Amino acid sequence: MNNFLLIILDGVGIGELPDADKYDDKGSNTLGNLSSYMGGLELPNLKKFGLGNIKKMFGYGSVSEPQASFGKLTEISNGKDSTSGHWELGGVVVDFEFPTYPNGFPLDLMDSFLSENDLEGYIGNKTASGTQIIDEFGDEHMQSGFPIVYTSADSVFQIAAHEEIIPIDRLYEICEITRNQVCIDEHSVGRIIARPFIGSPGSFERTTNRKDFSIDPPSDTILDYLTKNNINTIGIGKINDLFNYRGISKAVKTKSNLEGINSILSYLKSEENSLIFANLVDFDVYFGHRLDPEGFHEALVEFDTNLPDIISEMDETDKLIITADHGNDPTVESTDHTREYVPLLYYSPGSEVKNLGVRTSFSDVAKTIADYFGIENKLNGTSFLH
Repeated sequence: MNNFLLIILDGVGIGELPDADKYDDKGSNTLGNLSSYMGGLELPNLKKFGLGNIKKMFGYGSVSEPQASFGKLTEISNGKDSTSGHWELGGVVVDFEFPTYPNGFPLDLMDSFLSENDLEGYIGNKTASGTQIIDEFGDEHMQSGFPIVYTSADSVFQIAAHEEIIPIDRLYEICEITRNQVCIDEHSVGRIIARPFIGSPGSFERTTNRKDFSIDPPSDTILDYLTKNNINTIGIGKINDLFNYRGISKAVKTKSNLEGINSILSYLKSEENSLIFANLVDFDVYFGHRLDPEGFHEALVEFDTNLPDIISEMDETDKLIITADHGNDPTVESTDHTREYVPLLYYSPGSEVKNLGVRTSFSDVAKTIADYFGIENKLNGTSFLH
């Protein structure tokens, strides 16, 4: 089938990077700390692959004959955001700083937000967790009809609204206008994010109708190179938003990890000569940001349980990489992403298994994919295909 499958376990880091203190993430280790908290990780299939061989963790050691080559990736881009992480995985190193707003957005920007969107007011304008912000301002939002605006340690402009107060289409319209007419030039944040929710005061709940409005990568990614060479590219889940739909032949929307896994299985059966690029976001959005170690572990168990089905749909010509875009340690105090190495598991049926070591850039993934498809490129990174 000649398919290359790239699965991003969103937020599943494997230990602090050397510059973690710059990001206030000293001591972060998503998998290691989670393993210590849980008294071990119940992930037999990932263990067989060699997850424990990357870095011995409490109650979760190595295996003598791992099924996959293993290592870890170093992020060299600035930040710890999904955008910079995915772009670097795609072969583009982010050597500039996306704007962030630890004290909220400036008043001139918010005035522009109101005028461009024909709004009478807003609520919030602070750094906050997504669940906390709707608990804090949800009642006021329902009474006033004003959208809730907030940010985080990442370069994001987030707009939360109750689906019965600001309908989904109108929320998306506000986000699109904000992307194209408000957050521009020096305020070009990585993402504008629609954060719809439902419920009543005291029992608000975010829905799966989230939508990200990104910007184009500054140069060609692996997706661009492949499409220019008539190689099919399938983006599953958050991939499409993060690359602003550029270089993607087929965009597949998913609302859960399980939907993403089912889409992976479907396209492995139906496609050939394709890159299948999937993001499984539940680890990050539902458990990392909400500091829920038990839920995080359950999501990992769900993926681990389905991994044999994914492997069974691969033939001897297919390749698989399992990695992540950043950390999101659910055992620390902060609800933000964490600056970490990410695991690297590289599976090629029937091929020799090797210790791939500590890779010097996430971009080694893109370079390997380009090498697999025989595509000339100017991507960053070093291939580990052979």
